[in-house]
This record gives sequence, C-alpha cells and structure tokens, in this order.
Amino acid sequence: MTVPGRGTPAPDVTAVIAAHDESANIVECIASVSWAREVIVVENDSTDDTVALARGAGARVLSPPFTTIGAARNNAIDKAGSSWILVVDADERCTPELAAEIEIVTGQGRGGVSAYRLKRRNFFLGREIRHGGWSGDDDHPIRLFRREHRYNASMVHEHVETSGATGQLSGALLHYTYTSLDQYFEKFDRYSRWWADQHYHKGRRGTAAAVFFKPPARFFRMYFLKSGWRDGAHGLILACLAAASVMAKYARLWERSLRARTSKVG
Repeated sequence: MTVPGRGTPAPDVTAVIAAHDESANIVECIASVSWAREVIVVENDSTDDTVALARGAGARVLSPPFTTIGAARNNAIDKAGSSWILVVDADERCTPELAAEIEIVTGQGRGGVSAYRLKRRNFFLGREIRHGGWSGDDDHPIRLFRREHRYNASMVHEHVETSGATGQLSGALLHYTYTSLDQYFEKFDRYSRWWADQHYHKGRRGTAAAVFFKPPARFFRMYFLKSGWRDGAHGLILACLAAASVMAKYARLWERSLRARTSKVG
C-alpha cells in the first residue's frame, strides 16, 4: 500500500497545521501531508519566516487574531474545502503508512465513524519515549474527523467535540517535541499561566496542599506506575519536568486565589 501519488485523485482531506515561529519544522510538516487535497497553515504572530516558507511549500496560510489554539484550528476548518479534516502540529509528521490508511477510511467510511484517534510516537531531545504515558497506547488524540466537528474553547488541553462512534487508526504521527530544554521551559511558562487562568475563571481555587502533594504524585505515576524508568535518563528528566510543571500550575492557581482574597479584604 502506498501514499497516493501524482496523477491520482487526492483524498478528500484538508490538513490543518497550527504554527507560531515554526520555520524549523513547517516545510517538513507540510511535505508529510502533501498528499492531502488541501493544506492550510493557520499561524499566529510569527516573527520568523514561517509564513513565507509555508506558502513556498504550497500551503494556504491564514493569520486570524489569536485567542486559543482550538479557535485557530476552527478558523481553518471553517474555510476547508474537504469533507475530512486532519489536524497536525508543526512538530509532527504524518507517516506514509498513516497517509495510506487515511486514504482508505476517508474514501470508504467505516460504519458511520466520523472521527478517528491517531497514535503518536513522541520524541524528546532526540530519543523516542516509549513509556511514562508517552506511548501511542496512552497518547492517541482525535486528529482525523469530519469537518462538521469543532474544537472546544479551552486554552489548554483543547479537544475535538464529537458525537457518535470514534475509530482508532493503526498508523502513527511522529511527534518531535522539545528538541531543547529551552523549548520545554518556554511552553512550561505559557501553559502553566493559561492553565491557572482557565481553571480560576471556572471557579476553581488553589491550595498550598495541592502544590505540595500533586507534583510528587505526578512523578510517581509517570516514573513508576507508567514505567518511565524504562526510558533511562530521558524518562527520569521527563518525570521531574512533569512534576515541576504540575507544581507551577497549582502554585499559579494558588497565587490567583490569594490575590482575590487579599483584594476582597483590602
């Protein structure tokens, strides 16, 4: 089975790629989904040459005002011309095996299934991580779905809102996450702020107890229960970073709660 080649009708799929300052990734990402009928890059405030590179690689580029990643993807979905949407991040690559499988399910349909989960093979600092909750058995988000579906409004952990049956494909996305710790800490800072803001506005309040207990619980689950230790030093560092990320999220939520109480007293 091969990826659809030149001279054959392209699958009825629009690939949607969200990007911000992704000049190092965007060309290879677009190339991995070039078999699709249409490729849309929805970028937000890029300061590098992401836009020029994406257009040069044959993608249509949108630059709507940024609110959330889900909203950016929804903007691209609204303008898609295909019946099916494949969502790919700029640091991900669609394998030929996955592309061939997508061609089959979108061409034939499978029992009314309108959304599919895709496994991700995750790489951290150049090494594939197979445990700690990072394997394809644990990490399989919905990324292929009919264009009627949309993402929710969450700032973090956004997801596609679907109804009915959901399928699972056997092919995988290659996810080259965090090629440096600088990348990790930049996202660490941004996402912990967004997470705290999101949960505070939903009425959740932070406590010092959560800051104390939740980080070691995350480390224990990831390193021991999910066998992160089997990934060697990479698994250890990831479990430590995950615990630190949890601490930052709950500490920021506690800080927001403290400020609210202080302002009421004042």
